[in-house]
Amino acid sequence: MINLDNVASPSLLRRLAAMFYDGWLLVALWLIGVTFDYFLRRAIGIDAQGADPLLRAYMAVCPFAFFGWFWTHGGQTLGMRAWRLLLVDADGGPIGWRQAMIRVAAAHLSLLLAGLGYLWILVDRDSLAWHDRLSRSRLVITRRS
Repeated sequence: MINLDNVASPSLLRRLAAMFYDGWLLVALWLIGVTFDYFLRRAIGIDAQGADPLLRAYMAVCPFAFFGWFWTHGGQTLGMRAWRLLLVDADGGPIGWRQAMIRVAAAHLSLLLAGLGYLWILVDRDSLAWHDRLSRSRLVITRRS
């Protein structure tokens, strides 16, 4: 459990940098799925044209699984670790799967609305984004080890 009175909230730039790192990891997972789908469809003789519903489902589930697993198992993705960010719940403890799923969905909505949910950090008194508030979680900056 982290005492939230003594921690700093990350800037928008720091959050975006971690998102950039994690975005590349997510793209890699998607490419693995696309490659697997392509070779599987060729091996069983299915026309490789058009979108496969299973591939679409895989690509939709990937962000939830990727972020959910990292956030519920240590509170950090690889990008967050590089930028010394830690995700905690409103009390300073680890988040659960429900919070992680709400956070991923709300973060996607924030991006779809021209990034307004992220820009909210600039005017919020606690420097929280929409997905922080909706999931009752927050990012904090960790100390150098």
